[in-house]
Amino acid sequence: MRDAPPPSRRTRLRTLVHEAPERLKEHAPSAPGFWRSPVRGTWFTAVLGTVLLFGVTLLFVTGLLSYAAYNPGLAPVNDKTPDKGLLGLYLFAWPTDPHWLYRLTQGLHVTVGITLIPVLLAKLWSVLPKLFALAPARSLGHALERLSLLLLVGGGLFVFATGVLNVQLEYVFPGSFYPLHFYGAWVFFAAFVAHAALKLPQTVRVLRAGGLREGLRSSAGRGPDGGSGRGAAGEAGPADEVGPAGEAGPADADSLAAPRPAEPTVSRRGALGLVGGGSLLLFATTAGQSFDGWPRATALFAPHGGAEPGRGPGAFQVNKTARSVGVGPDRTGESWRLVVAGPGRTLRLTRADLLGLAQHTADLPIACVEGWSTSDQAWSGVRLRDLAELAGYDGTAADAPAVLVESLQLRGSFRKAALRDNQVRDPRSLLALRVNGADLTPDHGYPARVIVPAAPGVLNTKWVSRLTFGEL
Repeated sequence: MRDAPPPSRRTRLRTLVHEAPERLKEHAPSAPGFWRSPVRGTWFTAVLGTVLLFGVTLLFVTGLLSYAAYNPGLAPVNDKTPDKGLLGLYLFAWPTDPHWLYRLTQGLHVTVGITLIPVLLAKLWSVLPKLFALAPARSLGHALERLSLLLLVGGGLFVFATGVLNVQLEYVFPGSFYPLHFYGAWVFFAAFVAHAALKLPQTVRVLRAGGLREGLRSSAGRGPDGGSGRGAAGEAGPADEVGPAGEAGPADADSLAAPRPAEPTVSRRGALGLVGGGSLLLFATTAGQSFDGWPRATALFAPHGGAEPGRGPGAFQVNKTARSVGVGPDRTGESWRLVVAGPGRTLRLTRADLLGLAQHTADLPIACVEGWSTSDQAWSGVRLRDLAELAGYDGTAADAPAVLVESLQLRGSFRKAALRDNQVRDPRSLLALRVNGADLTPDHGYPARVIVPAAPGVLNTKWVSRLTFGEL
């Protein structure tokens, strides 16, 4: 019997053209066999999701606290999100006690946010196959899950990116950081809540069935019981069959696992260790910005790491220098006058006049939105409530501004800021003229600056030129 003649070139070409779409589908990201990492699986994703559940919730709460600390409901000059509508969840009038409150809440917000970056990236990697799935929505719940996933991924990357850039004082994004981060956070958290609500029952089932210890002991690509978690052709195996209380039953508990996993190069324990090690490294190189002395030198990923600025009584951190905002010696020298206006009268005071008034001292930190802070510094100057009395101010309603503070600075945000009556009345709230026994340096606000307990750094206005007490 003679062999059949080989197919012609034209026949081979037609066959290739006919089979090309199918071959492309097999090697496309939407094909189940495209993703082969044996580490992926719902157990791995559930562990990361549980960490994010607590971490992101803490970030959102401390973010709302930071929003409240600016007193946005007090005056338009304090509100950087004027079109917020119902999203402006103003928690309460910001207190002055404890005096380290903002230092704690914003330090947590920034440090925890940076520490969670490896967890967020690992979580996105673990669900990457889902992002490329081409199947249409199979149900309303599935459609909501897909939508929440899109908003979750986009919102999460946007919020973390803008937050990190703000911490680094790099404003490369269009528009102001405040509204971008504010609205982005609401989109991200709304999608996060929806996604958590949809996935929480499955997460609980997976973690109950596998257990944390058993999941860490098992090899990559294997279920907690030591089985492969997949059948011979990728069909559901024993590890996929997890019932509501951990008993056997049909479920899609391993829907993220590769149907034909590659040989493992790292175990799940190793993968989680890598993620945890990355988070620990970021924590160790960020948290020091909230302390003085040698810990600050470890804050390599924070904008205020390294050596303290200068030496002497004013050797503590600043954000804005006098030069960067256009405040030079020609504006802070002998010609400088502080205008103090109120319902009773208007005064123009020299620095010598202010030094001639009763001087008081308060030990208060500086804490900024970027997450850095200093320990308590010894500020001395005139109490704001004494200046209010000189101007004939005797108090306002709790929801009205007590004083509008204006700065000499020519550019930059918060050239003006409003303070509440409780902030003005606090005996530790000062128009500071000196710090740590010496005159203020130009970068710390010479000739005079405001210092208020528990207030964000931007509300502790430097280079003060005018104080207007009462109705604005």
